[in-house]
Amino acid sequence: MNRIFCVLILVVSIVFFSGCKKVRTDIVYDKSYMNEIKLVRKDFALYITRNSIPGANFAIGKDNKIIYSEGMGLASKELEVPMTRGNKLRVGDVSQLFTFITYLKLVEEGVLEPDSTVQYYIKDYPKTDFKLRLKHLPYHTSGIRKADPSERKLSAPNLSIQKGLESFMHDELVSPSGWYEEVSMFNANLLGAVMERATKKKFPQLLREYLTDTLHLTNTVVDDPLVTIKGRAEFYDQGMFGKVVNASSQDMRYCAPSIGILSNAEDLVKLGMAILDSDYFSKEFTRKLFEPCDLYGNYKSKMANGWILTIDKQGRDVNASSGSVTGGGAAILIYPEEKLVIACAMNLTVGNDNIPIIEAANHFLQDSEFDEKVETELTE
Repeated sequence: MNRIFCVLILVVSIVFFSGCKKVRTDIVYDKSYMNEIKLVRKDFALYITRNSIPGANFAIGKDNKIIYSEGMGLASKELEVPMTRGNKLRVGDVSQLFTFITYLKLVEEGVLEPDSTVQYYIKDYPKTDFKLRLKHLPYHTSGIRKADPSERKLSAPNLSIQKGLESFMHDELVSPSGWYEEVSMFNANLLGAVMERATKKKFPQLLREYLTDTLHLTNTVVDDPLVTIKGRAEFYDQGMFGKVVNASSQDMRYCAPSIGILSNAEDLVKLGMAILDSDYFSKEFTRKLFEPCDLYGNYKSKMANGWILTIDKQGRDVNASSGSVTGGGAAILIYPEEKLVIACAMNLTVGNDNIPIIEAANHFLQDSEFDEKVETELTE
């Protein structure tokens, strides 16, 4: 009897500790791509080590299926909590993808009219020298000035999206609307304010209704420092001599449409896959999402609705987005014809350079030549 009891204890212990190990590694992978995933994991591990990044998560989708997803490093250095696939991180300028897609859905429903002016929806927005139409905002062709570094992290508590407009709405446009492409976070913030006025709903509610609930993006929310958000990682910055320090506390709800959303690699890949193949996004919608606009001098824009539009050396279309913010950053890369989506998110303030999603893509393409052209355009 004692022997049987001991055997049962041994079996339970083996199952328990095996289960713990699986939770701790927290990895999803498709065995059909084992060789490619091994190479990708090596690239990702080298990237976070070389850049002293406390933690990050990475994901890859192929043919409308997640074939790889993993968290590496730490979500919290102080508590030594491992980073998981489900941890939420600051994705910086990649937040604009959610804003502009929501905008296009509202256009599709007839709630917003792209040719209408901002002043039509926001009555107290000052008149501009040139007509400031909604369609200029997602292309960053409005002529609205760039934000100063300090305006990317205003410290005023409970500053709303509407109130945040006061930092730029009285400034003159730096160029005629529709002429030039000049990226400014204020474009997304202004569009977020327009969507709130037109729908009489707050931006977080619009985000849920049009994207996160519909597409089951369970790890994508507006970053609110005043509430407990399950799975939110700790955020870090680079101090003197490259030392990793705690990032300053920030309330970025006023700039949620541009840089203030929490998400992770897996949700970004789910979004990318849905854009390529889902009933929610029609082919016409996807075409418009990646369609460049006309600029002054018969030039085409290099961006559309937050996406960088480019072609690699082999002539394949590539759509990408990347961004950094205090305490985090992210990137997503889509090869539409190959139905390949790769994304990463991290909890350290880093530049957009050397993010290894391009190298990762090469492991899944027929050729393995590194494409400096795509990397250059992604990091500009």
